[in-house]
Amino acid sequence: MGYYLVDNIYPKWSTLVQTIREPRLAKKNYFAMKQESCQKDVERAFGVLQQRFVIVAGPSRFWQKEVLHDIMTTCIILHNMIIENERDLNAPIQDDLEGPPPTIEMAEDENQRFQEFLARHGRIKDKDTHFALRMH
Repeated sequence: MGYYLVDNIYPKWSTLVQTIREPRLAKKNYFAMKQESCQKDVERAFGVLQQRFVIVAGPSRFWQKEVLHDIMTTCIILHNMIIENERDLNAPIQDDLEGPPPTIEMAEDENQRFQEFLARHGRIKDKDTHFALRMH
């Protein structure tokens, strides 16, 4: 499972790592501020990808981890290519063409996949795991 840096408005789930509100040492305070700064950078970057690519903003719970990795990598590469192309002032302007919606391959055994999803979802929302991870 991945971990996400969040502030205190999010629930206490095992995958949501919240910043430390009142660190005891200045060194910890520096890292907490750095963590919040990085979190805002990631949120901004993800927001840009969501605005540009509908596939990033859509639901993804039933997709395989490898497929999500490929989608995000592709969108980041395409975004960088678009930025580079926009910098070229002499490039010809072309109209955007809308393609067909993406096809999603589902697993053959829907029941097993759904049970796996429910188990993962339960592990994600586990408050005890959240607090145990935060203590380490």
